[in-house]
Amino acid sequence: MKFELITLPYASDALEPVISKETIEFHHGKHLRAYVDNLNKLIQGTKFENADLETIVAESDGAIFNNAGQTLNHNLYFTSLSPNGGGEPTGRLSEAINQKWGSFDNFKEEFTKAGISLFGSGWAWLAKDKNGQLVIIQEPNGSNPVAQGMTPILGFDVWEHAYYLDYQNRRPDHLNALWNIIDWEEVGKRY
Repeated sequence: MKFELITLPYASDALEPVISKETIEFHHGKHLRAYVDNLNKLIQGTKFENADLETIVAESDGAIFNNAGQTLNHNLYFTSLSPNGGGEPTGRLSEAINQKWGSFDNFKEEFTKAGISLFGSGWAWLAKDKNGQLVIIQEPNGSNPVAQGMTPILGFDVWEHAYYLDYQNRRPDHLNALWNIIDWEEVGKRY
């Protein structure tokens, strides 16, 4: 299977001022493109040559895992964003968040803390575990909840390339701003 760079569901300047056109062009057009291209080269002639992305993340290691994980992570991340985003989730996801954390505001605070406190590069994830329960987890580098048998629902990228052009070393500012562009309709489909 040959993987393709996803097409963004919005223009590269549509998420401004939260994420600049320049950041989108580097993050999507260069970083994600490199992961996709590297993954395609690495899986040639391996047992993963015709596997889907989730299978590769669940069963691989090393360079294949890193590039597959980052491809999956970024595909989920970029499709979680919208210039018309923000607000709060609705339906089943909202009910599950309120049941687990007591309120959306409590969830948002805990999720943001997970992103701020992750040492180095990685991801903060809202995921559904094997029992259908929501959890917030930190994944280092390019890992994804799929590697732990979970379903990823929402991921915040805390690699510096995701925010440094716009926020420099102010990771908390970036994470707090992301809530204004979350596409809860799309995210809710993953639950």
